[in-house]
Amino acid sequence: MHHLFYHQQRLDLTLQKFDLAAHYNLSELITPPSDAQYRCRFLYDGLHFNIEYHPYIQKKITSLRLIQDNTIEYSSKYANRNDLNTLFELREGCDDILIVKNEYLTDTTIANIAIFINNQWLTPKLPLLEGTTRSRLIDERKIIPANISITDALGASKIALMNAMTGFVEMENGIILQI
Repeated sequence: MHHLFYHQQRLDLTLQKFDLAAHYNLSELITPPSDAQYRCRFLYDGLHFNIEYHPYIQKKITSLRLIQDNTIEYSSKYANRNDLNTLFELREGCDDILIVKNEYLTDTTIANIAIFINNQWLTPKLPLLEGTTRSRLIDERKIIPANISITDALGASKIALMNAMTGFVEMENGIILQI
């Protein structure tokens, strides 16, 4: 388990957001198998929790299709990903999508993003989900939150994806396809 502090912080903020009195101590509850890399799925409500471990297979992302959706909401990590899955189906041969909301970039379906402009890594100021790796890298001052337009993205020299499983990974070709 890496950077558990950020996962605990997000869990606590979500419990507070939904006014749930429960407290779950992830460092005491999560004990992944040690024979391979696993993705942990911690499902919870105010009374109960369930922990699942799934073998992790990293997806290779080399192309992103820009998809506009001004109404999508995914500010907490939900078990229900139907809206993201519906948008993902619009990728037209690309590996994933990059969601544009109210004229600014947000996230892919599985990762926060950063783009390299003017010698600095920028990440969307208003992502769909404030991921744990994104939060950590902002705290470490390695990425800077900013409003990023489609034009900014198309002119970027590099693009990277980040999530808890992969860390910060630059896309090999950095290909973003227009809407």
